[in-house]
Amino acid sequence: MRKEEFLISVIVPVYNKEKYLGQCMDSILGQTYSNLDVVLVDDGSADRSGEICDGYAKKDRRVRAVHQKNAGSTAAVLRGLEEASGQYYAFIDSDDYVSREMLEEMAGHLSGRKGEIVCCNYVLEKQKETVPVIQGLAPGIYEGERLEREVKAELAGNENRKIPMSRCMKLCEKSVFDGNEKYYDTKIRMGDDFNLMFPALLNCSRVVVMEQALFYHYRYVEDSIVHSYDPRMEDSVERWYSCALRAARDKGMSVMEEKLLREYVYMMILVMKNELRNPDRNYMEKVRRIFTDPVVRGRIDGTQAAVENRANRLLYAGIRHPNKLYLSMLRLIMKYYDKSR
Repeated sequence: MRKEEFLISVIVPVYNKEKYLGQCMDSILGQTYSNLDVVLVDDGSADRSGEICDGYAKKDRRVRAVHQKNAGSTAAVLRGLEEASGQYYAFIDSDDYVSREMLEEMAGHLSGRKGEIVCCNYVLEKQKETVPVIQGLAPGIYEGERLEREVKAELAGNENRKIPMSRCMKLCEKSVFDGNEKYYDTKIRMGDDFNLMFPALLNCSRVVVMEQALFYHYRYVEDSIVHSYDPRMEDSVERWYSCALRAARDKGMSVMEEKLLREYVYMMILVMKNELRNPDRNYMEKVRRIFTDPVVRGRIDGTQAAVENRANRLLYAGIRHPNKLYLSMLRLIMKYYDKSR
């Protein structure tokens, strides 16, 4: 491949990230691979993020800033897909940043083949430490039967995913997104990356997993994550499951249905964790409403999920047996855990 043969669209959804946006953009524009089409989607930011986007668009002809009313992360990403003009798409969140050689190194693994995806690894940038994260899928090229068996058939149903569903850390040939619009739901918050990348990965014809390649720097703001509560997470998971199931069936991957049920159980463990952080004194009523619902109970009771993480085992017991005594105990454990962080 000739250097910089392909135009790469870098899609950056932006919402109230003025504190980090400059570092993010400088890392993109400082790439050793310069054949870029950078699409900044300002999702109705209330801070100076929109102005910063416009400033970068004025300074560099490769950058375009588009603005829309606040509609959420998924809507911003989809707007970016509509605006992108490259042959390949990369996604970078506006509070993260990337190593300057990332796109050049990833582009070096491109064949120009329709439907290919190149994956790198990332560094978790915590407030007190930096942690390298290597995905479970072994480095190499996955095509044909190996792609079907080791990648597509393993996209769901494991407590620790073999290939991360994050849209970031991937360089995707644009056609993997073709025809997937009917599976997207902009109201999904928990599982939004899965909603985008699951049908894309089912569409792909070639996956390259790079060795090491710790290029993406994911900023993990622990305080905000620990104390956050999302009252709509349960609805998000139901929407996610419905979309994923339709995508698997439509794409001839009925083998995924049982695995998606296991994935649903893992997602409901997160719902339990979230609801135990509900500040409302009547949290117990909502927890029991969710986990005694006949449809939810049928899915959980009819699915055997292997749970190895110790904390998740406690939560898994909670979703299987949502009695008041056990839920009260779990609530106390969560409070103690959050305070100790």
